[in-house]
Order: sequence, then C-alpha cells, then structure tokens
Amino acid sequence: MQSEGGMPMLEDLFKVVKTRLNDDDVKADNKVDIEIPEGLLFKCPRCSYVLFVEEFDKYHRVCPECNYHSRLTVEERLDITIDKGSLIEYDKDMTSKNPIDFPGYDKKIASLMKDTGLNDGIITGECTIRGYRTVIGIMDSRFMMASMGSVVGEKITRAFERATEKRLPVVIFIASGGARMQEGIVSLMQMAKTSGAVAKHSEAGLLYIPVLTDPTTGGVTASFASLGDIILAEPKVLVGFAGRRVIEGTIREKLPDDFQTAEFMLENGFIDSIIERKKMRRALASLLKLHLVPNERVVKR
Repeated sequence: MQSEGGMPMLEDLFKVVKTRLNDDDVKADNKVDIEIPEGLLFKCPRCSYVLFVEEFDKYHRVCPECNYHSRLTVEERLDITIDKGSLIEYDKDMTSKNPIDFPGYDKKIASLMKDTGLNDGIITGECTIRGYRTVIGIMDSRFMMASMGSVVGEKITRAFERATEKRLPVVIFIASGGARMQEGIVSLMQMAKTSGAVAKHSEAGLLYIPVLTDPTTGGVTASFASLGDIILAEPKVLVGFAGRRVIEGTIREKLPDDFQTAEFMLENGFIDSIIERKKMRRALASLLKLHLVPNERVVKR
C-alpha cells in the first residue's frame, strides 16, 4: 500500500511511529512507540525508494523506481535462470581448512555455513538453460561477500576444467568483495589459478559468459570476472577494483558520480551489454544457442 503521489507514508515507517491515544482512560499527550518489524520494508540504496519486501520480491528484487538490481541468493538466482531440476552440482562438500590459521576464521565459517546452508561463497555445476547445456557458477554474497579464498578458487577452476573436458560453455554469476584476507597469499593465488583455467577453456574454442552482479570488485574483477568472451551485467550494479575513496586519494581528482557502475563500464568498453534480470534467462539461452559447438546436444524442455 502506498500513499497517493509517492512514498511519504512508507518513509515514515522507517522511524518510530508516534500514536496519540485519545479516550477516557488515556491522556491526550501519552504516546506509544510502535517498532517496525525487521524485514518488513526494503529501502533502495540507490534512490531511497521504499516498498514492502513482499512486493519487492515480486519484482525479483529489482527496484521499480530506479531499476536497481539488488542481490540474490543462490536459490533465488537458480530459480529464475536454469531449467528446473536440471542442476548437477559439483564439489558440493568442499570446505575451507583455514590455510594460514587465521584467528576466528574457523568459527566464522561454521557460523556462516549454519546461517546460509552453503559451504562457501559459490556453487558450481552443470545445468540447462532453456534446454542448452552449460556449466554454471553462482556466487552468493551472504557468505563473506563471496570473497575468493581457496574453496571459491578451486571450485571455479574445477568447473572450467570439467567444461573444457566436456566441451561445454561456462556461465558465472559474479557477486564478490574480492580476495579473502583471512586466507592471505593463498587467496591471491586463486587469481592466477582461475585465470589459467579460463585461458585453457578459451584455447579450446569454448564460450565463457560472466554476468556481473552487485557487487563485482577487487581480485575477482582483476581475474576471471573480466576474462569472458561476452561480459554481461545487471543494471546499476557496482563494478570495480579499488574503492572510490582510494582512487580519488591516489590520483587527487574527483571521479564521476556514475563511476564504477555497470553503465559507466559499458560506456567505457569494459562490458558488452547490460541485461535486465527479467530478460537474462532468455538472453543467455540465445547466446548459448548461437555458440553451440559441433555435436552438442540440446535437451528439449
């Protein structure tokens, strides 16, 4: 429900609601504080538009005012992208072993595994999209911002190796804060490892489509995210390497307001196309169809 002409009614719900009770037993100046339940409303980080989460979910978590594409879980992304029941997951039980004995890391991992139901920040596997076979990877920012440590890097590398062996394309939905500092140099090594796997896949003449979602940053941007044959992105998402303040402090210049947005990256040639979420499945299927390798089987659905 919305008030006519905009959002003032919903904006007020973000504050404590003051209700005056006027009856025989309560004085007119008494106030009752009503707490707004957590998770009831969504406020767009781009335009500050406010709407009920239930309504927001109906739009597949896309802001109806400015078209900002919010983050999705693995389950939500699978539901709107692949053919139902087609996923054969790879390396499902792979977990991190805290390679540099970072204090508290094991406890953090265990807590996130319990809260998210994931073993790390990405799932990989084989599936079909409108009948076209592909290897797929989906990153989930709920798990340490899907930062790339040993598990994320190894799963991506193995996914590309399997795709190369089976002569399949690869589609990866990328959402990451970059390298995982809790794994130190082991994390940074994943940049070279994943890039090498992408190169071998490319040398075999196979298609790789990275889909940049919010956020795509750091060492992930500097490795496999930017090595695709056709780089797609969702609208309004953050894409970059270092943060705005770091860059401005280094070059001593003010950056454009739209710096590190998908639209800025498209204008400057970093990505090939911006595709809305509701059109992504169809767009991917069209690209997979155009790049079918000889003798590749199409599964009719």
